[in-house]
Order: sequence, then structure tokens, then C-alpha cells
Amino acid sequence: MEHRVVAANGIDVHVAELGAGPAVVFCHGFPESWYSWRHQMRALAAAGYRAVALDMRGYGQTSRPAAVEDYSIFHLVGDVVGVLDALGLAQAVVVGHDWGAPVAWHAAMFRPDRFRAVACLSVPYRPRGLVPPTSRMPRADGAVFYQLYFQQPGVAEAGMEADVRGALHKLLYASSAEGFRGGLGLAMVNPQRGYLTPMPLPAALPRWLAQEDLDFYVSEFARTGFAGALNWYRNIDRNWALTGAFAAAPITVPALYMAGDKDLVTAFPGMEKVIAQMDALVPDLRGKIMLEDCGHWTQQERPDEVNAALLAFLAGL
Repeated sequence: MEHRVVAANGIDVHVAELGAGPAVVFCHGFPESWYSWRHQMRALAAAGYRAVALDMRGYGQTSRPAAVEDYSIFHLVGDVVGVLDALGLAQAVVVGHDWGAPVAWHAAMFRPDRFRAVACLSVPYRPRGLVPPTSRMPRADGAVFYQLYFQQPGVAEAGMEADVRGALHKLLYASSAEGFRGGLGLAMVNPQRGYLTPMPLPAALPRWLAQEDLDFYVSEFARTGFAGALNWYRNIDRNWALTGAFAAAPITVPALYMAGDKDLVTAFPGMEKVIAQMDALVPDLRGKIMLEDCGHWTQQERPDEVNAALLAFLAGL
């Protein structure tokens, strides 16, 4: 694995690279890093691809701008395009998970000349709605949807940074298949109690996460804090306002979608309809794969199945 920091889109972006051949660029989600793609990078490099995984804006060794508005979808896609330029890549396949999935979907939409195909995990492509997203997020019995709780700068990060190891342990467990089966949920938050504070610390790590994996994530967020990562959520309505010209725009490049049947994203009310509608909005969608007994952390929970699906998709391009 080679690591370097490149100048891209006005910031410094840390990239990890492995292998040689056609390029595949990986975009991670919250709260992760390039490291969440470690299994895929090895498999793709062994199969003759150049795997490039980013620390996304606000994470790891990549720059963390202070201004909230510097985390819009145009900044995030621009970072990935800037990495291609810095590495001398005319084109790449872009792969995203969680928050990295909207980045990958929009990268394919905005710049099909640079991203020849797209594969996304957990978060499906959905068209721009008619109203700002936060106006439709649930509020009930003194609790708010967790993305609403994340909106006020300094609030969510204070609770998570008070115990970085505990916060990451709880979050990675709760959103996994184990947490899903145990009835754990992170969707609604009582602002008086905080995000993860009320949740008991699991007795063990989920089966797919080794202690050294958790240690890596803890070391990164203990150093960086969570403000940059949470600023992505604070641009949800801004992204909606900025992308008005792209309402109902299709994804025209070859595409693949994968998710787990125990992912809190796919289990959210109305998501089944969103996934079904992808056939019309992504005309070259070459697969919708639901992984049995898989939670939110798709590529880490089920690396073998994800690797096999990615390699089959890439081979067909």
C-alpha cells in the first residue's frame, strides 16, 4: 500500500493506492476513512486494477476546512476529480459507500467523461425532492432524526469527542447486522440525552471488526475530531438548493448497487420504493444486489461478496 498527499481542488487529499491497471476510486462514508476499503483494495489489485482510496474532505490526513459551506456536494465531487487530475488519470470507475455513495452518484452525473462507471453501496440513487430534505425529517415525542441533531455545529461532536473509542464502538456495532438484530437504532435522538451517550457499550466488537481495525479508526478521530465529518450533514439543504438544475437527471454510465438486508438505510420507510425507482433513473443499472444478513458497513461486513460483485461488474465494462 502506497500513501501520499496530493493537491486537489484547493485542498490536500490523502490517498492510499495499491496495484496497477484501470483505476477504481473509492469514496468512504461516516465515520470512516480510506481504511474501510482495505479488503476491496487487495482484491482489485490482485485482479489487475489500480485501487485508489481517499480520505474524504474533513477526514484523516485530508484537509479539514473550517467553514461549513466548504463541504457541499460540488466541493466533494470536485475533490475526486482533482485527485484524478493529480494522479494523471483521464478516467476511473468511482465506488462509494454511505455518504461516499451520493458523492459517487453525483460524480457520475456531473462528469461522465471522467467517471466511466459507478458502483454504490448502501445508499441508492434518488432524485432531488421538491422541498429541502431537513423539512421532511421526522420529529416525534421530543426526539429528532439524527441528521437534524447533527445540524448545529459543536453539539454532536462534543458528545462523540468526549469518548472517541466508546462512540465508534457503539456506532459501528449499532449499525451492523448484529446491532440490527438486537433492535438497536440510531435514527431518532433526544437532544437532551445526546446521540450515543444513552446507548450501552456493547460487550464485544461486531464479528467483522478486529481490535486493530477499531484502534485505527480511534487513532484517526482522536486526532481529527468529528467536525469535518459532521459538516457533510450540515450541507444537506445547501446541496438541495445548489442542484436544482440537476433535478431528475439520470445516471447514464454503467452502474451497480449493493446493500444489506439489515442496513438501517434500506430499512428506512419508503426506501424500498426508492430502490425500485432506480431502474428508470439509472438506465444502465447492471445489478441491484441485496446481501443477506448484512448491516450498514457493507464492504467490511461482507468483503468476499462485495469483492466478487465489484470484480464481475468491472469485468463487464
